[in-house]
Amino acid sequence: MKTAVVLFTRDLRVRDNPALAATCANAEQVVPLFVLDPKLGELSANRSRFLHQSLADLRATLRDKGGDLVIRMGDPVAEAIDVARSVNAEGIAMAADVSRYARRREEKLKRESERHRMALKLFPGLTVVDPGALRPGGGGESYRVFSPYHRNWRGAGWREEVATPSRITLPHGIAVGRLPTLPRGESPDAADGGETEARRLFAGWLRHIGPYPELHDDMAADGTSRLSPYLRFGCLSPLELANAAVKHDAEEYVRQLCWRDFYYQVALSVPKLSTEPIRPSGDTDWRDDADALQHWQDGLTGVPVVDAGMRQLRAEGWMHNRARLITAAFLTKHLGVDWRPGVKWFFRWLLDGDVPNNSGNWQWVAGTGNDTRPYRKFNPIRQAQRFDPEGVYVRRYVPELKGVEGGAVHQPWRLPDQVRRGLDYPGPLESHRDTAVWLRP
Repeated sequence: MKTAVVLFTRDLRVRDNPALAATCANAEQVVPLFVLDPKLGELSANRSRFLHQSLADLRATLRDKGGDLVIRMGDPVAEAIDVARSVNAEGIAMAADVSRYARRREEKLKRESERHRMALKLFPGLTVVDPGALRPGGGGESYRVFSPYHRNWRGAGWREEVATPSRITLPHGIAVGRLPTLPRGESPDAADGGETEARRLFAGWLRHIGPYPELHDDMAADGTSRLSPYLRFGCLSPLELANAAVKHDAEEYVRQLCWRDFYYQVALSVPKLSTEPIRPSGDTDWRDDADALQHWQDGLTGVPVVDAGMRQLRAEGWMHNRARLITAAFLTKHLGVDWRPGVKWFFRWLLDGDVPNNSGNWQWVAGTGNDTRPYRKFNPIRQAQRFDPEGVYVRRYVPELKGVEGGAVHQPWRLPDQVRRGLDYPGPLESHRDTAVWLRP
């Protein structure tokens, strides 16, 4: 093959990138292309900022290898076909994805490629195991329970990591386009995007992965990898990360990567994962309470561990996983508010927000998804006392309570009247479902 296009989507890296590696091995000239879709640009200022940083880093890396990153703006299919035709490309390569948007893009690109007599080839790379590779026994499109999926996933043969191209030759005369202006984002302490930063964090994480089983739920210790935004944009290969974790005997971390794959295979069979319940019987009796929703969004529920999580989200574009469970459960199980506004709020702020994991986990917590115990509740005070016993995490993000020492910070309504009156902090919102039994001494 003389010339081919690699359409980057959520695989913004050169290392272990199957679409890029195969195209460079089989074509004399390669056009690495990214198309900015204006329809997606307004969804999250945080993710736009992270994306644009990642594109700048990818362009620099490709230039080091003799190539470049071609940037276009508009409809991804129309722009990809236009670029391919301009260089007489024989084919287009792209990583397969599972969201409704991605699958529509793929279907349209397939039709247009065929119409223009070009080949479209899809590659793995967004997950450890391809989302469609594992099927439950007895039929069914996807696994609905994690444990059997995990057993099958762990025993499956993973693909081999592919080599990084040593040289990329761009066709002569193609206009590469300008990088987009870097938006401000909304979270001042958000992480920086790009494969270079991802690999720096990855190397540091491997040196500290040993205590992960003991620390990953410790909210104050912040003992997680924080690599999820880089996985979401493909700045880091999930397969490479999983292989490295296996070599370090970090099985609990490997299990978390399996959870990520689990929701990708769910999303493949549930296109409306963000808007329709997997288990409709659990999607009842939601309360329409705009005031409660606003207090939750602003981190002003009066329940410190919930407010700390929501404020971390706003400050960093990220939230500790245990805090995600607590805050989501508080909205749905204690305040009784529909899970869908929660999905949208997280999507706005999270750097790692994607359909499979954000929507899948929200449905799990709300009791509409894959949880085998859909009616479970997370008592926020017990959760705080267990996973932030000294209140370090809470005081980190709720400065109004920095003067309250130890675990007493989790229940400021139980402080002496004189102390409580001196706090610039609201009283707790009450639940319509259980009369806030966790407020009792």
